[in-house]
Amino acid sequence: MTINLDIIQSLGIAIIALIIGDILKNKFKFLRIFFIPSPVIGGLIISILVLILKETNLANIEFDKVLQDFFMNIFFTSIGLSASFAMLKKSGSLGIRLAIAIIVLLPLQNLIGVGLAKVLGINPLHGIAMGSTSMTGGIGSAISFGKIMESMGAKSNITIGVAAATFGLLAGSLVGGPTSKLLIAKNGLVSRGSLSKKENLSIKTITNQKTLTKAIIIIALASFLGTLINKILGLTGLNFPYYVGCQFGGLLVRNIYDSTKKPLDMDNIDLVGNISLSLFLSLALINLNISAILGLAGPMLIILLAQAVFIAIYTSLVTFNLLGRSYDAAVMVAGHCGVGLGQTPNAMANMEAIIEEKGPADVAMFIFPIVLAIAVNLTNPIIITFFINHFS
Repeated sequence: MTINLDIIQSLGIAIIALIIGDILKNKFKFLRIFFIPSPVIGGLIISILVLILKETNLANIEFDKVLQDFFMNIFFTSIGLSASFAMLKKSGSLGIRLAIAIIVLLPLQNLIGVGLAKVLGINPLHGIAMGSTSMTGGIGSAISFGKIMESMGAKSNITIGVAAATFGLLAGSLVGGPTSKLLIAKNGLVSRGSLSKKENLSIKTITNQKTLTKAIIIIALASFLGTLINKILGLTGLNFPYYVGCQFGGLLVRNIYDSTKKPLDMDNIDLVGNISLSLFLSLALINLNISAILGLAGPMLIILLAQAVFIAIYTSLVTFNLLGRSYDAAVMVAGHCGVGLGQTPNAMANMEAIIEEKGPADVAMFIFPIVLAIAVNLTNPIIITFFINHFS
């Protein structure tokens, strides 16, 4: 028996998954330590229940996916709106060097994924799904590009990418701290920072109906602009996910605001973006085909462990040296491990953990999130697209 859920019913199940995830995350400390998103927790539980119903021939549940794509595009538009070239310019040459370290890692992650996929006898597109698509890109990127790769014959690519990204959330928190601490101890590095947390606090925008509506309008217009950019990207003959145009639309709007020196309410834009991300992930995770992971368990484990080992080596030899072998450089190594395997929260938490134990790193905490937002979001979609088109 097949049960087709409509748009509202699918949203309702996704919200139930989000509630379950919140409850479990609040109850179990290890879920908070490794920054596993609530939608991922609840979504995985729902997807497992859906699998059980299907395998026992009780019911085959089909979810509507319209809202999943909608919230994904809104989220990536908000990401584009955070990419300020003016802020990047303030980071100076150190910011450029950090950007180089971040960008160079991306194709290397894909080469590891593709190379090992060929050695292990699986589809090279699955290797890309376990490369920068899911490692640096995260769950959202894995789902978005997974659709394209599935259309090219890489069955269950979305599920494989999401599984890889979930592994990365755990590994990103496990690898970053030890790698950074080893560099600090080996090189006798000490903190020279002095900026107190009180001084570093920014003034938050008051959220009310008027400010929230304005943020929604800006995001909507930026995403609309993104649809036009998608038309232009289509002329290249390459398969870019729809969200890439929305992201570039957000970037264009943000830098127009910067050039006219008009303030942009990023607090409310981030609020809308984060809500969209939670709903997008919930809708995506309840749709996962869990059974597909079982057939690739061995090759997946080999590739993902290789990615974790490689990033520890890469950040120690490349990121640390490019950034000047200083204490702040070592702190940013922890951040780069976090985001190179997991997501931005992993990166910031890794750096905060080092700072709490070893002392302030003012330069690192200022530069890293700014450069990260621009370097990854601008270049990773292009690099992934190149690899997909080359190895399809």
